[in-house]
Amino acid sequence: MSISEQLKKEFTTFTFVLIAVAIVLNIAVGQLVSLLKLPIFLDSIGTVLVGVLAGPWAGGLTGLLTNLIWGVITSPVAAAFAPVAMVIGIAAGLCARYGLFRTWWLALLSGVIITVFNAVVAVPIRLYMFGGITGSGADFVTAYMLALGRDLFGSVVVTVFTANLLDKVVTALLAWGVVKALPGRTTARFPGAQSVSS
Repeated sequence: MSISEQLKKEFTTFTFVLIAVAIVLNIAVGQLVSLLKLPIFLDSIGTVLVGVLAGPWAGGLTGLLTNLIWGVITSPVAAAFAPVAMVIGIAAGLCARYGLFRTWWLALLSGVIITVFNAVVAVPIRLYMFGGITGSGADFVTAYMLALGRDLFGSVVVTVFTANLLDKVVTALLAWGVVKALPGRTTARFPGAQSVSS
């Protein structure tokens, strides 16, 4: 299937509605977690949900738009991480396409895979744009690693991977739970429905 055919298949009216809802969900939950200074983010539940139900391109667009909109509204830091959010959606969509959201333990594995892709993109942004500190609750890990005498690069890698491992596993499991809780007639409206049915 060509890319244009894949895009046409993914971007239905229902997908655009889901993307809008997912963006609001991402920003609302992410803002709440940020205010509470929790060591995880939970700002990509909607992105993963769209990736699972609609496909990788729709998931990537959801993540990208979420962070760009969030960056304009309240947090410029979120806009800087727009490429990371896009990669999360693409990785979630690809995991779903290969059947890694059929069961809870496969969803857990998907969370680990998403974390790896997330880290590859997030570490350079965190290092070169923010000097390793972004103002999130995860900065505690970076500060702790630096206090132990670790270098900045190693500290940021550990921070990004550990904070995102828990975050993305929880996010993938929540998205899996939402998909499984939806009525079959609802999920059937999305192109990824067959990939997540067990």
